[in-house]
This record gives sequence, C-alpha cells and structure tokens, in this order.
Amino acid sequence: MKNMIIAGAAALATGVFAFAASAQTITLGAAVSQSGKYSTNGMHTINGYNMAVEAINARGGIDVGGTKYQLEVKYYDDESTPARGAELAERLISQDGVQFMLGPYSSGLTKAIAPVTEKHGVPMIEANGASRSLFTNGYKNMFAVLSTSEQYLASAVALAAEMAEAEGRDPATLKIALAFENDPFSQDVRAGVMDDAAKYGMKIVIDDKLPKDLNDMTPTLSKVRALKPDLLVVSGHSKGAATAVRQINEQNVYVPMLAMTHCDSADIIGKFGAGTNYALCAAQWAPTLTYSDDLFGSAADFAKAFEEKYGYAPPYQAAESAAAVEVFADAFERAGSLDQGAVRDALAATDMQTFYGNIKFDETGKNIAKPMVLFQVLDEQLKVVAPTKWAETKVVYPRPRN
Repeated sequence: MKNMIIAGAAALATGVFAFAASAQTITLGAAVSQSGKYSTNGMHTINGYNMAVEAINARGGIDVGGTKYQLEVKYYDDESTPARGAELAERLISQDGVQFMLGPYSSGLTKAIAPVTEKHGVPMIEANGASRSLFTNGYKNMFAVLSTSEQYLASAVALAAEMAEAEGRDPATLKIALAFENDPFSQDVRAGVMDDAAKYGMKIVIDDKLPKDLNDMTPTLSKVRALKPDLLVVSGHSKGAATAVRQINEQNVYVPMLAMTHCDSADIIGKFGAGTNYALCAAQWAPTLTYSDDLFGSAADFAKAFEEKYGYAPPYQAAESAAAVEVFADAFERAGSLDQGAVRDALAATDMQTFYGNIKFDETGKNIAKPMVLFQVLDEQLKVVAPTKWAETKVVYPRPRN
C-alpha cells in the first residue's frame, strides 16, 4: 500500500482537531500523484484537499439529515501513471468501499479514472482535470470545479489583440508561436488558442509539439528568434514552464508577449527571480479576487491560512482542490442523505460561491460560472492583468528587452 495517507488521522495526530466521539465519518477516496512527473502538483492537490477537510471538521463537520459526520480522505499514490490511477480507483471503490471520490491531478489521470467511477455510479468531484475531452463522454457522475482547458490562454490572445488595437494595429497582423506538450491537457489548451487566434485572423507561424519529458526547447526558441512572433504561448505543466523561462533567458530570446501555464506550481519566480518579469501566466484563481465563503472567508483569507499551515503561498491547484471538498460538503448537506444518487443530484444542482469562485455545473459536469485569470510577473510578483474586470494593474506590453 504505497504512500497512503489518511487526512483525518494525520490531522488528529498533529492536534489540528479531534473527532467528536459521536461523529460518524464520510471517507472520500483519491488516487493522487505522490511520485513521478506530477508529484509537485500532486502535493498541492493533497494539501488543498486536507486544508478543506480539516477546516470542515474543525467547525463540527457536516450535518446530513440530522446526523453529524466528519470527513477523511483515503489516498493512494497513482505514481503519475494513468493505468495505475485506474487500478487504484477500482481498489478504492471495490475493496475499500469508498462511495465518493475526489479527482487526481492532471487531465490524463482524470481521463483514466472517470470510466471507473462512472461504471460504479460513484460521484466524483475533480479539481485538476481541465481537458475539454473529459466532458464529451456523457458522464453523469463527474463534476469539475475548474475552468476547462480551452479557456486557459484564450485571455492571452484577447489581450494581444487589445494591445495591437491600442497601437493602431490590426490584430490580424499578429504572428503567434505555439509550443505545447503532447498530452491531453496541453493539446486542449492549444485548441482553444487556435480557435481564438482564428477569430482575429492571427497567423500561427510556429506550432510545435513538445515531448512529455521536456528538458530542451532550443529548436522551438531558434524558430522564435528567426520568425519573430508577437506572442509565444507555452504549455508543458511545471517542467515546461521552468524550461521555457530558463532557456529564454539563457539564450537571450526576445518575444513581445510570453504567455504560459503552470507558472506558480513551477515556482518560476523562486527559481529565476527577475528573469521571469513580464511573463504572462494563466491561472484558475488568484488571492486578490473578491470571492468569499463561510468556511475560509475571502480568497486572501484562504491564502493566508494556507501559507501559515504549509509554508508556501497556495497555487491555484491547491485552491481548486480545497473548493472541491467544499462542494462535496455542501452537496451532502443539501442531499440530506448519503445515497449516491441523491448526492449526485445535489451536485448537479450546485449553485454556490466559494473563496475560489462561483460554481455551477452544466449538464456535462463543467463549471460554467468561473472565468480564468491572467497574471503578469511584475517586480517578481504575480499581478492580475486580465480579464480587465478582475485586473489589479495594467499589463506591461511589449516586454522590455534585456
């Protein structure tokens, strides 16, 4: 039983809270990466889940039809491997008797687990699988609190168009370079960027698929130097973001606008300091947003509490994971029952605000109530610059040359 963690037991051991003697327990199952390529984001996912579990238990747990319940999470390490994730999901349900599931990290792992939970009629809330292809299979038991992948960097294309128009330039004259890992999530982000670029008539001059074990972007960056695109868009999870920033600086490659996914989980500012300034970073969530709820308070309150507990500022992967547990707690209480069908119907009817954002599911299980945000690194700090409605400050464009 590799790297299994019980959140409730861990919290009890550290004295964060004590289970009430009369309380019963609802166990949520989760196969999450604790080793392999997704282990960093898997840690953020687990910390987010545990943060919410402990906060809910600390205030007395959940009232389900007049009975009080505490929450706990039973984890297994999926080793960042889809086949292992599916195997462990089956184990959690068939052997461990778990009736409700939290999702893994990444679209690929979610895609492997979803057929298992659907087969067994087990409701699953997932927080880290954004691929739009997840929502075209007719699943009735999977719900996602995050915005889907095609939305991730659409705001970067819109921002580039806005900046071009401010300069008196037709957006159709812009050239875009694409560098995307060849995995389901990144390719869906690519599809969204392609769709949005087509709306403006922008020209794609580079369209590179990157290997999963991304260590070198030199061929792509050589093309960028030669073709001089106006916007370079990169999506390759944490390793891709770190590789892009490192090699852009090492090779002194210039592009007026650089937009990426996974800036925060890759800790590009901590690793590269001023070398990250002016990069644009897609995010599901920011602590400066004005969302709030009764459990954590504001987005800023959650961020403060998380950093005090775990010693680092929460990336959006942690925030959306905490929100997934909140949504389950809300559905249990509204269902007034632990019947899986009743909980599933309560989830489908969710319409709530959390510190992470508004959550309302469409018939496919997608969250249709929360937009993406776009940060820019300014003075080695992340500042929201898009959409304009949520912006803290104006974008710096074009990126200054070194």
